[in-house]
Amino acid sequence: MKVPMILFLLSLLGVAVFWTSPDAMLLALVSAVASGVLLLLAWRNPKARAKPDRPRDWVVIDGSNVMYWKDGTPQIATVQAVARAVEAAGLTPAVVFDANAGYLLEDRYLHDHALAQRLGVAEARVLVVPKGVQADPYILKTAREVGGRVVSNDRFRDWAADYPEVGLGGHVIAGGYRDGAVWLNLPAA
Repeated sequence: MKVPMILFLLSLLGVAVFWTSPDAMLLALVSAVASGVLLLLAWRNPKARAKPDRPRDWVVIDGSNVMYWKDGTPQIATVQAVARAVEAAGLTPAVVFDANAGYLLEDRYLHDHALAQRLGVAEARVLVVPKGVQADPYILKTAREVGGRVVSNDRFRDWAADYPEVGLGGHVIAGGYRDGAVWLNLPAA
């Protein structure tokens, strides 16, 4: 919205400066009208006026753990429901999966982009770790780097020495399904 505003102001300045020269003033006037239309269109577009999306509070979802929460069978819909619950709580979700998640869900490898599409989450917020590597250190490192928490029923005991924050209350958010709905052990706001 800044660019149309600057163009509009410069055009108005041109009208004022070239007031005595009819040809130049006409050109400046046409420019002012055109930039005024651009300014009006930008003002009517809420995306142009909105401030950039800056997540306040990240939550890294252990996708390979969460996908088993409903009925004990791997389901992408379960991870999707948890991501929506995280967003509904005013938090920003990111999801990390083990490399075999696609095989468990659809009998084939699924990369970040494919899982992001199925989740309805931006691809930049989904990670499938490389084959033969555990997702746990990726989950914990990502949460540490963004100052976030983790959604999982895993207690990460094997990683407590490197990531002592897993022992702090509220860092690992447990959850599941109760009466057909997702519940998360989120601290009260």
